[in-house]
Amino acid sequence: MPYANEIDTLATLIKQNPSWSAIKPEHAARMRVQNQFKTGLDIAKYTAKIMREDMAAYDKDPAQYTQSLGCWHGFIGQQKLISIKKHFGSTKRRYLYLSGWMVAALRSEFGPLPDQSMHEKTSVPALIEELYTFLRQADSWELNHLFRALEEAQKAGDTAKAKEITAQIDNHETHIVPIVADIDAGFGNAEATYLLAKKMIEAGACCIQLENQVSDEKQCGHQDGKVTVPHADFLAKINAVRLAFLELGVDDGVIVARTDSLGAGLTKQIAVTNEPGDLGDQYNSFIDGDEIQSADDIANGDVVIKQNGKLVRPKRLASGLFQFKEGSGEDRVVMDCIASLQNGADLLWIETEKPHIGQIKGMVDRIRAVVPDAKLVYNNSPSFNWTLNFRQQVFDAWAEEGKDVSAYDRDRLMSADYDSTELAQLADEWTANFQRDAAREAGIFHHLITLPTYHTAALSTDNLAKGYFGDEGMLAYVAGVQRQEIRQGIATVKHQDMAGSNIGDDHKEFFAGEAALKAGGKDNTMGQFENI
Repeated sequence: MPYANEIDTLATLIKQNPSWSAIKPEHAARMRVQNQFKTGLDIAKYTAKIMREDMAAYDKDPAQYTQSLGCWHGFIGQQKLISIKKHFGSTKRRYLYLSGWMVAALRSEFGPLPDQSMHEKTSVPALIEELYTFLRQADSWELNHLFRALEEAQKAGDTAKAKEITAQIDNHETHIVPIVADIDAGFGNAEATYLLAKKMIEAGACCIQLENQVSDEKQCGHQDGKVTVPHADFLAKINAVRLAFLELGVDDGVIVARTDSLGAGLTKQIAVTNEPGDLGDQYNSFIDGDEIQSADDIANGDVVIKQNGKLVRPKRLASGLFQFKEGSGEDRVVMDCIASLQNGADLLWIETEKPHIGQIKGMVDRIRAVVPDAKLVYNNSPSFNWTLNFRQQVFDAWAEEGKDVSAYDRDRLMSADYDSTELAQLADEWTANFQRDAAREAGIFHHLITLPTYHTAALSTDNLAKGYFGDEGMLAYVAGVQRQEIRQGIATVKHQDMAGSNIGDDHKEFFAGEAALKAGGKDNTMGQFENI
C-alpha cells in the first residue's frame, strides 16, 4: 500500500479511538512501511514465489542464473545485501546461503566443530531468524533515511523533492531475499527432519537443502568417509520436508536434493528390494562383493544378496559398512538425481571434487535425458584450489591441442612463478567465466560459495592485526579500514546509524514528543562523518 494511503487508513483508525490522539498517523504509517514482513512465514511465502519465478526464468534463458554467498551471522548477510543494492541497484537473482559447515564451525555452543552434524540442530533455524532480523533492519535503516529526507523536504516546502522521495518510499526494494538453507542429512530420522524443517520454515526459509548421507555418519562433502543411504530412506525425508512446507502454507517451498555419491564409497545398509530393477535393486547393484557358488563360501556373519541374477557376498568393513564398486560414483549420482526429481525434489546438488564443467555436464546430460528440466545448485567451494584446478585445466587443454607446454610444470602450477604467464591469465579468464559457462552448458541454476565470509573474516583480521600490532599502529586501522570505508562509501563507517541509533531517536520522538532524549545531538562524534 502506498505511504499516503497508509497515513489515510491510520488517520481514520486513530480518529475512531479518541484515547489514541497522541499518536500521529504519519508515525504509525512510517513504522508499518518500515516493517513489511511480520513473521518468518510471511518471508518464506514471499521468497518462495521469487525463487519459483527465477527458476522459470532460467528455464527460458540460462543466462538468468542466480547466486549467493554463505553467511554465518546476521550482520554479514545484511551488509552483503546492502552492498548488492549499492553496486547493482537491485537484489534480483541474488540470494543468501546458510551453510551447515559454518554453523558447526562458528555457531555451536560446543565451540568450533567439524561438519558432522554434531552441533545443536536449533542453531540452524536460529541463524535463519537472525539473518532475516538483520535484513528487516536494513529495510528500516534505508527507509528511515528516506523518511528523514522527506520531512526535510516538506519543512522546506520543496513539493517536487517531497514527491520524488515519496515515490522512492513507495517503490522501495526490500533486502529480503531467498535463503538456501542447509539441513545436513536431517539430524536424525524422517520425523526429526520434519520437525527441524518446520522450525526452519517458520524462521523464514523457503528453500531447504537435504543430503543423502547417513545422518549419524555425516561428513563434510569434501572429506573422506562419506556413507550414503538407500533411496527409500532419502525420499522419506524429502516427503517430510514437503509436508512441512504444505502444513505451514508455503506451497511453493523449494527442496534441493543433494547427492554425495560421487565421493561416497560406502553404504550403511543394503536396500530393501521387492522386484528386479526397482530402486532398491539398482542401489544394491553397485555394492562390491564376491560371487559365491555354495553355502560353503559363506562365513559366520556374512550377508548374501542376489545381484544381476548371481549370489554375491558384499564386502563388509570392520565398521559394518558395505563398500561400493570402484568407479561407480557417476552412475550412482545419475540414479540419485533422477530418483529425487521424480519423487518430490525441485533442484539438485551434485557435490564434486573439482570445479570442472565437462564433468558436471556429463552427469547433467544423462539426468536431463530422463528429466529434461533438471537444474542444479552448485557449490563453488573454497575446498577447491581454484587457481591450481583451472591452471591444470588450461594446461591439459593446451596439451591436447598439441600446444607446447614444456615451459610449465603441471604439478607446480600453483607457484607464484607462473602468475604473470599466458597460461595463468587464461586460467583466470576461465575462472571468471565459470559460473556463466556452467549455467549455460551444465544446467546450473544457482551458484553459491559456502564459506566465503569465513575466509574473508580471517584474511581481513590477519591484515589488520599484522599492521596494528606492528609498526603501523593505529594507521593500520585508519588507512586500511576507516579511510577505505569513507572512500568507498561503506555505510558502516557511521556505525551508530547502522546499528539503529537514528531509528531509535525517531521512535523516541514518536513516543515522547519534545521530551525525547536523543543520542544524535551536537556531542555525537558520528557527526564527524557527515557530508563526506
